[in-house]
Amino acid sequence: MLRQRLIRSRARARRKPNGEINMTPILDMTFLLLIAFIITFPALQSGVTVKLPTASGDPLPALEPIAVTIRADGTLFLGNDAVTEAQLAERVAALVAADPEAAAHIRGDESLDYGKIMAVIRLLRRARLTRFSLVTESE
Repeated sequence: MLRQRLIRSRARARRKPNGEINMTPILDMTFLLLIAFIITFPALQSGVTVKLPTASGDPLPALEPIAVTIRADGTLFLGNDAVTEAQLAERVAALVAADPEAAAHIRGDESLDYGKIMAVIRLLRRARLTRFSLVTESE
């Protein structure tokens, strides 16, 4: 008899609706959104003073990019070969014609004028190269 009452009370307890709201998933999502906004908000602001070329982040995938290097004295290199601006444009145009998905990694000395780096980027864009990245040192 006692056993039957215990079984019935357990059955009734299982049928009762739970009126409690579990707050853990809601708080987890709230904190996740808060962290996302904290991380992305500084990136949306412009005019922030930064010291280039140091940066942290994941390394770029191991592809075969076009390596363009600019020394402090303004000497241009394509891979390990010293080139002039005209030679750089010709060679990059030929590489892009062979592979339209080609990408370039631009390495510039920290003491370079930003205008010199932008001139090289304009040169690469005239050679129809649309995918490039600026390489920095890890902090």
